[in-house]
Amino acid sequence: HYELAKRALQAGKHVFVEKPPAQSSTEAEELLALAEERGLVFMPGYLLLYHPAVTKLKELIDAGELGEVLYLYGNRQNLGQIRRDENALWSLGAHDLSVMLYLVGEEPIEAWARGESFLREGVEDVVFCYLRFPSGVVAHMHLSWLDPQKMRKLTVVGRDKMAVFDDMESDRKLTVHDKGPVLQPASEWQVRTGDIHIPKVANEEPLKIECRSFLSLVEGAADALGPAREGLAVVRTLEQLQSSLDRAPA
Repeated sequence: HYELAKRALQAGKHVFVEKPPAQSSTEAEELLALAEERGLVFMPGYLLLYHPAVTKLKELIDAGELGEVLYLYGNRQNLGQIRRDENALWSLGAHDLSVMLYLVGEEPIEAWARGESFLREGVEDVVFCYLRFPSGVVAHMHLSWLDPQKMRKLTVVGRDKMAVFDDMESDRKLTVHDKGPVLQPASEWQVRTGDIHIPKVANEEPLKIECRSFLSLVEGAADALGPAREGLAVVRTLEQLQSSLDRAPA
């Protein structure tokens, strides 16, 4: 979307563009600089960042409800849509990656990926990613359009509690599991299992919230380039993961 977004910004238009806004961090930085220079809003559309369940999950993490976050992982799989112009990393990974960076509040210091091209040479149908953040949090993603199950799930494991965001669920999109390890006096670890809590989550379409957010930025309600900086971090990380894929042994 780089060329179209650039032309719109050069024409003096505020831009709301589908993710990812560019295929490289250099292009994304250029769009951000162009928007900043011209005083325009440039907002990449990472839809899940406006999902009420993701917003609630972020609130729980920031409030310490889960305790120290240890690791998180995302599953985004289905049979199809099989693409020829981009691999599973760029087609599917931006969704979960944007949420992970948002929840952790950091960019990873380590990012590697491995994938396989089963259907079309040079286009990975399945990709496994690993991320490590400055705080010590680790994350991984399983991305595939060659899978029998449709999964749209993100799990966050904390020291005190664990949370699951499952976008395939209709009325239990976010669950908090009161379970975890407990160190006993004899230095033995035991497992504690408590209740499953379903937090109240607003019943509103993420796209409607996202569009409203864009309009508020245009009206000057917040940092006009905040979403663009977040989007740049996602593209930077995707670029690192793609570089890792390219370096993988044959």
